[in-house]
Amino acid sequence: MNLHRSLRYTDLVLYLVARNLKVRYRRSSIGFAWTMLQPLLTMLVLQAVFSAVFRFEMEHGSYAVYALAGILFWNFFSQSVVTSMNSLKANAGLLTKLPVPKAVFPLATVLAGVVNLALALVPLLVIVLIAHHPLRPALLFLPVSVVIATLFTLGIGLLLSPLAAIFVDVIEIVNVALTMGLYLTPVFYPMSIVPKKYLWAVRFNPLRSVMEVFRDPIFYGKVPPLSHLAVAMAAALVALAVGILAFRYNSDRIAFYV
Repeated sequence: MNLHRSLRYTDLVLYLVARNLKVRYRRSSIGFAWTMLQPLLTMLVLQAVFSAVFRFEMEHGSYAVYALAGILFWNFFSQSVVTSMNSLKANAGLLTKLPVPKAVFPLATVLAGVVNLALALVPLLVIVLIAHHPLRPALLFLPVSVVIATLFTLGIGLLLSPLAAIFVDVIEIVNVALTMGLYLTPVFYPMSIVPKKYLWAVRFNPLRSVMEVFRDPIFYGKVPPLSHLAVAMAAALVALAVGILAFRYNSDRIAFYV
């Protein structure tokens, strides 16, 4: 299995993770701080819009905490998927010269996304304290939620990265799909405001299940219900299995297109 072989190249993966992080913030004057400021600024805009225009209150706590938790998850997922799609062509020199599994490149981009997510949890903690949102023991479950989100994202990244290398239009199609996915996933709105006739589109969105497992310990202060956890874990494992199979199937063709 290509991914299993990739795990043997720990030093290379760690080097690629560090390089991805440095490249991402090389031209930024505030560097890694942007990982914390960007979702915070987005949350402030959403807070102003939803409180002033839509005028609704969250039943279980601060909207700022609810929105920021969703934004952090979405940024991790969408940015990791996009960078995974570009990872093979971006590393064409290494890919064609070194006898290493090609899966190390999308794997490293997703792991770099995990580092960014960990840094972005800092402003989330600040907002939780400012909003006097309760900190509950369920937060200790958050690493499990991150693992599930990582497996799901890695699966999507492995599925799309060879396709993006072979078919240029895939990147544009996925960018449109991510925009649609943002609105079909309750990132910044509660499911309670979704009209009943459209509720099915949100309810059967696998991203919603994975995101709720991430948000539950933060916003609701609870370990996700077993039913939600099972659906999210199933979605993550299916995505990973499909991604591995698709990457393995297209692996031999990648070198001809990068």
